Amino acid sequence: MPAAPQIDILMYHSISDAGGPTSITPDIFAAQMQALAASGLPVVSIDALADLESLAERSVILTFDDGFADFDQVAWPILRDYNFRPIVYLPTGCIGGVENWTGSNTPARPLMDWNRVETLAAEGVGFGAHSITHPDLASLDPDTLEYEVARSGHDISARLGQPIRHFAPPYGSSSDIVRHCIARHYATSVGTRMGAATPSSDIHDLPRLEMFYYTDISRWQAHLAGRGGAYLNVRRTLRVARQFAHKHLGIG
Repeated sequence: MPAAPQIDILMYHSISDAGGPTSITPDIFAAQMQALAASGLPVVSIDALADLESLAERSVILTFDDGFADFDQVAWPILRDYNFRPIVYLPTGCIGGVENWTGSNTPARPLMDWNRVETLAAEGVGFGAHSITHPDLASLDPDTLEYEVARSGHDISARLGQPIRHFAPPYGSSSDIVRHCIARHYATSVGTRMGAATPSSDIHDLPRLEMFYYTDISRWQAHLAGRGGAYLNVRRTLRVARQFAHKHLGIG
């Protein structure tokens, strides 16, 4: 009996020399993509999740949150050379400006403008919604939640002339109410839980691999070769412990 498909959904934000866990340097990113290409694992678009049975035993999806200008300037030329087709999740009320939400870098990193989004879409980049103002969706009242979730997709659709089927909640913050709201408007949603997606995963709370944890290229190569389970379990356990401490003990 064939093994159930396993999909590594890679999570990136900024590809730049800016500090912090949401930035990966261009040389490390290039090395990660070179290792991915050398692994032979199929890199598919997120639309492939609609037909899981057609996927290989292991495959990879590339996702980028926030729409930083360096995606266009740095990441896309590398991805295009490998014929990798990523998805970028956009906070539509911030497009053309700079990051201005809780947790932003200082100095703030610039975001792509709509002209670049339209050009990239024509070149094969996928786009999804990431709210309007990048709030913690789980903290919002129902009307504001509905507006942030639904309107962001409508904004992108109006610009690109195509339906927007995919969503990523800022910070990975979710709840039953948030997931139900997202499910009314989108086919998939990705979060920040560490792990691989499988047919049993919640399609509106899909786990991802935070690529800041794979800046050691030998460790990334081991993961691609199927030898990264122990490290992933450690990272997952540490993340859960940090989240518990932050929520219940006020640490972090």
